[in-house]
Amino acid sequence: MGILSTKHFIGLEKATKQDIQTLIDYGYMFKEVLDRPIKKVPSLNGINIANLFFENSTRTKLSFELAEKRLSADVINFSASSSSLNKGETFKDTVQNIHAMKIDGIVMRHPTPGSCKQLSQYVDSVIINAGDGTHEHPTQAMLDMMSLHEKFGKLKDLKVAIIGDILHSRVALSNIYGLNKMGAKVMLCGPPHLIPPCIEDLGVVVTSNLDQVLDWADAINVLRIQRERMGIGLIPSVREYRDFFGITNERLSKIKREIVVMHPGPMNRGVEIDSDVAESDQAIILDQVLNGVAVRMSILYSLLGNEKELKNEKK
Repeated sequence: MGILSTKHFIGLEKATKQDIQTLIDYGYMFKEVLDRPIKKVPSLNGINIANLFFENSTRTKLSFELAEKRLSADVINFSASSSSLNKGETFKDTVQNIHAMKIDGIVMRHPTPGSCKQLSQYVDSVIINAGDGTHEHPTQAMLDMMSLHEKFGKLKDLKVAIIGDILHSRVALSNIYGLNKMGAKVMLCGPPHLIPPCIEDLGVVVTSNLDQVLDWADAINVLRIQRERMGIGLIPSVREYRDFFGITNERLSKIKREIVVMHPGPMNRGVEIDSDVAESDQAIILDQVLNGVAVRMSILYSLLGNEKELKNEKK
């Protein structure tokens, strides 16, 4: 086992406050590495990591691969679209064959909620969840929390609003779990039919009044509106959504203080957020991207770094 209290990093629902703070602290350390002329350390030299992506991904996949290579790990990438799954091979057989190649760690994104937990029953590798369906996306929440901590110097008592399609968002759920554990105050805002029932039981406040949210929040995390859902009637139109829930300069200018603006990407400019807001000084969206590499380095090192040192001691 590494530095954390758990072998895997599957979700933040059961993560400890100490683990979250440890990952943020190590994230700062690795961010300093990323600012060096030579952006590489030998921390995971000799460790084999497989990236298993059963869903399309740009930011998360590239971020993990870069984090792994910055730590000097050996990396293999798996794409479901070009794998033997298309020939009828089962998920279990696929991952067990990959594990037989002596893989130390597996980073997986999968469309089915709970898939990472299922994977832990098939292999002995360390497992890191890169997003499992509409369940959790814990590494995104970690980079969000690191970015907020960097901006404000704390998470405790910070007022954070999450705006958009909460119902289908794994980013929202992981942020709720993580921010609550760190003592932040969380408010959710979105169309009523895109708010999960009984979500208040997780210790959050729910509203559909965006102006109320902006008046209250220190920071807002704006979720992507999934255009593919418009075809099944969940979002009537881009114009209507923007009128009620879009983050525009006009709305923000009414607030007489700065609100930090975040977005997990990819952005639908002109829908949930306007370009001039996304590119304003109060937006930390590109800081989130860089912090994503740093905090994923932190997670990988915390779970696999000590394991490597133990292996070296046994030689």
